[in-house]
Amino acid sequence: MNIKMANIAEKFLCLTSDIEQGEGLQVIIEGYPPLAVFHLEDGEFYVTDDTCTHGDASLADGEIDGCEVECPFHAGAFDIKTGEPCGAPCTIPLKTYQSIVREDRVYLVE
Repeated sequence: MNIKMANIAEKFLCLTSDIEQGEGLQVIIEGYPPLAVFHLEDGEFYVTDDTCTHGDASLADGEIDGCEVECPFHAGAFDIKTGEPCGAPCTIPLKTYQSIVREDRVYLVE
C-alpha cells in the first residue's frame, strides 16, 4: 500500500491570550497579506484576510457581532467563518484560512 503524507506547515500567528473574546487582531507574516485573527464569543479562533474587499480598511478593527465582522469604513459585513459578504456594500468574499490552536498558540495551517 502506498500512502502519501501531505506536507503540512504551521505558521505561528499569536498567543490565545493576545486576543480577548469578541475581538480581532491584525497579524503580519511573511508571504501573506495582512491577516486578521478573530476570537469569537464561542471561544473559537478564525483567520481571514484583514483588508476589506470593498475598501482599504482593517477588519481586525471592526465590530464583531456573533460570527460577523463589520468593516469600520463603510459598515459592510462578512461572516468570519466563511468569508461570505453579509452586508452591503461588500459583495466580494473574504479569503479565509485554516487555523489550529495548540498549547495556547494560534497557528495558520498551510
